[in-house]
This record gives sequence, C-alpha cells and structure tokens, in this order.
Amino acid sequence: MHEALTRAGRALRRVLLVALALLFLVPFYLLVRNGLASEADITAPTWTFFPHELHWSNLAEAFTDPDLPLARSLLNSTVIAVATTVGTVVLASMAGYGLARIPYRHASVVFYAILGTLMVPAAVTFVPSFVLVSTLGWISTLRGLIVPTLFSAFACFVFRQYFLGFPKELEDAARVDGLGYWRTYWRIVVPNTRPVFAAVGTIVFIGAWNSFLWPLVIGQDQSAWTVQVALSTFTTAQNLNLHELFVAAGVSIVPLVVVFLLLQRYIVAGVERSGIDD
Repeated sequence: MHEALTRAGRALRRVLLVALALLFLVPFYLLVRNGLASEADITAPTWTFFPHELHWSNLAEAFTDPDLPLARSLLNSTVIAVATTVGTVVLASMAGYGLARIPYRHASVVFYAILGTLMVPAAVTFVPSFVLVSTLGWISTLRGLIVPTLFSAFACFVFRQYFLGFPKELEDAARVDGLGYWRTYWRIVVPNTRPVFAAVGTIVFIGAWNSFLWPLVIGQDQSAWTVQVALSTFTTAQNLNLHELFVAAGVSIVPLVVVFLLLQRYIVAGVERSGIDD
C-alpha cells in the first residue's frame, strides 16, 4: 500500500511538472505562432494552433523596416549588456574581496552603507543621474548608458559573502610566495570562484538586457536605442504591425535564453555558496 501511494505521488508530481512546463512555454509558442502568421491570422476571430501558411518573410521584414532599427538596437543591447556585465562583475568582485579580506577599521560601516543603497528607490537617484550624464554630454552615447549602471550593491554583497567563506589557506600560501592582495585576487581567488562569477554575471546580463527606463531617457537618438526601446515604439505607432512586434520580441529573447541555458546551474550554486551570514 505504501509503495502504491509512493508511485502515485511520483506520477502526480510528474504530471504537475509537465503541466507547469507547458504553461511556461505558452508565451514562447505565441511568439513563434504570431511571428510567422499574417495580420489576418493573428486577428482572426477563430484560433488555430498554427496558421495554414507560415510567413518566414516576416523575419526579413522586421529587420528591414526603416521605422524599426532592429539590427542596430540588438547590437546596442549586446554591447551595453556585455560591457555592463563585465564592468559590474569586476568592480563588485574587487569591492567584495576588499571588504571581506583587507583589514580596515571601517569596513563594516562601508559594507552596511552599500547595503543601504538597496533601500533607496531608483526614482530618487534617477533625476540626479540624468543631470550628471547630461552635464557630461553623454546623452545618446554608450557611455551614458553603461557607466551609471556599473555599481551594483547586490553584486557587491554576493561577492563579499562568498569571499568570507573562501579558504584562507590558499591565500596564505600565495602570500608565502610573495603575492600581495592584488595578485592573490587575480591569480588565486578569481580562478577558484568561477561559479559565483558566472551566477552574478548571468543575473547582471539579464537585468542589463531587459533594462528599459534608463535607455529610454538617455538613448534619445534612434542610433542609441536598445532593443527594449525599439520594441516600445510599437505601442505608440499609428500603424501597428503585429507580426513584426512578435518577431522582434522573439528575436530579442534569444540571447537571454541562450545565456540562461548555458549558465543556469551556476545561478543557484553561486548564490547558495555566497551565504547570508557574516
């Protein structure tokens, strides 16, 4: 009896997981289905699982539409996301290592001050950041889109917590060999902490790619649009091409899906190893 109940429970869990997986895939199905359909198929009163005729030309149309710089916006988003990820990971990891390992009487004060910035609403710093970027002449430039977003209190917190649990014996051996904090960090710590780097990098990349409000305000010229800003033009366009909207949305999530599938195992592993205790 007990074995039968165990098998029934396993079967129920599998059915539930399959149902949830199918539910999760519904938005992706809609992107593909409507992206390859005609306007008439999308707005038809009756629903078909897939249109009778697949319009693969919709993909080329989305990239050649003069009102939608999809290729340029994808390039901008890629450059911004990669640069933001690399810059944030490097700066946050060095800050976290310094707070965790370098003796400093005010290290705890600095750390809690950094954590305090997490409680400050983004709207409070938005206007001063915009004024600063405007004063520097960085409007509609990659510098204005990247530099103000490099600071991440969350990333600094994760790295600091992770480095607190890093084996000190490895660092002591490096210092015996004559390495200082700087070379110990690059030669010993970084090569042995790849999971947390991958976890934080993945989270930062996804956040940078999906960022909308800051690129919308700073990227005022069409040449500086990110893919999220380009997609937003569909909501204000007088003539809405639904198939182009679905194609562009589908193309825009491909990098996120690829990055997540490649590095998903590091997200949980890296955050779990970081811990939350001092």
